[in-house]
Amino acid sequence: MPRNLSAWIDLTIQLIIMLVLISVLAQYNLTLALEALVLWVVLAWFTRERCADRGRKIEMYVKHVIGKFGEMGSYALKSLPQAVLIVDGEGRLEWCSKRTKTYTDKSPEQGMMLDEFWSGMMNDKLFGADGDYVFSSGEKFFRVQHTALKIENEKPALIVLYVQDVTGHERLKREYAASRTVLIYVQIDNYDEITQGLSEAEKTSLMLSVNETLDAWINSLSGFMRRISEDTYVVVLERRQLDKAVAEKFDVLDKMRQLLSKNRLPVTLSMGAAAADKPSDEQSLKALGEEAQARLDLALGRGGDQIAVKLDGKMQFFGGRSASVEKHTKTKARIVAHAVRESIENADEIFIMGHHNEDFDCFGAAIGVAFMARQLKKPVHIVLSRMNEGIDKLVDIVKDKPDFEGVFMKSTDLTMSSSISPLLFVVDTHIPHLVAAPELLDRISHVIVIDHHRRSENFIKNPLMVYIETSASSTCEMVTELIMYFGDDDVELSRMAATALYSGIVVDTKQFAVSTGARTFDAASYLKRCGADPVIVRNLFRSDYETTVALAQAQARSQYLEGGVIISYIDKVIPNVQVIAAQAADALLRVENVRMSLVCFQLRDDVVGISARSTGELNVQVIMEKFGGGGHQNVAGAQVKDGDVMEIRKRLIEISRKYVEEADRTD
Repeated sequence: MPRNLSAWIDLTIQLIIMLVLISVLAQYNLTLALEALVLWVVLAWFTRERCADRGRKIEMYVKHVIGKFGEMGSYALKSLPQAVLIVDGEGRLEWCSKRTKTYTDKSPEQGMMLDEFWSGMMNDKLFGADGDYVFSSGEKFFRVQHTALKIENEKPALIVLYVQDVTGHERLKREYAASRTVLIYVQIDNYDEITQGLSEAEKTSLMLSVNETLDAWINSLSGFMRRISEDTYVVVLERRQLDKAVAEKFDVLDKMRQLLSKNRLPVTLSMGAAAADKPSDEQSLKALGEEAQARLDLALGRGGDQIAVKLDGKMQFFGGRSASVEKHTKTKARIVAHAVRESIENADEIFIMGHHNEDFDCFGAAIGVAFMARQLKKPVHIVLSRMNEGIDKLVDIVKDKPDFEGVFMKSTDLTMSSSISPLLFVVDTHIPHLVAAPELLDRISHVIVIDHHRRSENFIKNPLMVYIETSASSTCEMVTELIMYFGDDDVELSRMAATALYSGIVVDTKQFAVSTGARTFDAASYLKRCGADPVIVRNLFRSDYETTVALAQAQARSQYLEGGVIISYIDKVIPNVQVIAAQAADALLRVENVRMSLVCFQLRDDVVGISARSTGELNVQVIMEKFGGGGHQNVAGAQVKDGDVMEIRKRLIEISRKYVEEADRTD
């Protein structure tokens, strides 16, 4: 009874109180008191026996259960459906449960590293905060829950791992992810060009070859395809088949390019693919359709002959090897010109800006748009960035002319506009963070984008109008065409405006040597009729002695790589370094057998720039995108923050070699 002492004392007190009450009752009714006393005796006996019984049970529990607790706990631990391991801070085994041996091929022993007996288990997450992760070993999957075991005077802390076989769940999860729906829009992006001048029989024969090539590709992926218009198809696949196509780098693009129409133009495809990026993502067919269309637009905006697809949270592009096909008609330019005129008429103030550190193409296009605004007698401002040394000569010439008095302003001098409906033109770029004054994009809701660069994923949000022609030689060419169709009557450009536009075309075509089509010469001849002065343009490109020496040094440092790639560098910050690097890249491209030239340079102490040029056989934009840059297929660039010139040069060599090998292998 001593183990039940507290309960017995409480009951004894109650029995005493009851006995006192019985004695009081005896003073009034002896018979009733005697009956109560008998009942009290019975209750006291029952209470004593009950307490004694509970005491015996507690004593038995202590003897048989608590006394063997360690033994029972050990048995329960060994019988857990999980493997339990204890490792030190380096991942060496200290102890493991018996079940661990059933999961591993090699018997674990104390002091062994985890990877020595359980491949794939070691993970950096083990040595951080408590958590869990899944790893695969052989054909099985295991979930690991880990937590730090802090024991006094034990340094570093031990880590307890609870490992469970989740093969069934993981296989089901992966099967679900692999079977999710993928929607692809496929478009023949040069349909009008390849079918122009063909008879119906020839057109039918060509499209039969196209359909057979697409059918063979889709059948190899076990997918479904339907043609919904003359040049557009819808494809439905499973995610596992999309991964297969990615592994093959969408070789259907290369196979399609081998089909030639009667006019010797290759057939090129553009595709936009949409798929749930993560197994947990919920996506309706409507959302997939919208995403697929948006990515098709992105692929077309980049010049076509490629596919845009989002994988692992990052937009990726495959293809893009062929040059953009020049459009034979100017119908689109005429339609855009009328839309631009209407937009300017509805605005009460016009702002124009290009990319920061403007070049001649950017500046010339801005001058052309400003001329259109002046024709409609609208107040206009050309916003220039703080860095534009390359165009200083042209700015000094133009700003003193009466037509452009008060037009130019620095991005640092921007003030709040009182206009009710301002209109902003962005020329020669479409990337928000590259514009001369990003804050204007937030202030002005109506934005028109005019650009000739391949469209990137990062695009100005919700523009009023987008006019991108990747087949155009320059933005100046595009703006010149807009001016040609801007009014009902022929619009005569001023001499300086024509010269500024002409200089942009000359620079971007490298004196009409690259990216030049029939429409380029049409634009140039129109500008010449308007008074464009080639002598002024030639004088703009003259360089001083220091620049000439720096250019020669950059060329002397060049290294030729197998495959037609030449790379050089400028490792010091010097005046006009960006212009010098561009000129060096142009000069190196003229070397025999060179298909691509790359020059990296120290733009500022914390920024490395890259100028890239191509003869058209290789797409330098693809390479520059790997450094966060972009541009055109033949002319592109990038800027890398916190970079080292020699490290960037090393990366350029590795990436260029790999790209050229892949390009030559698929040709």
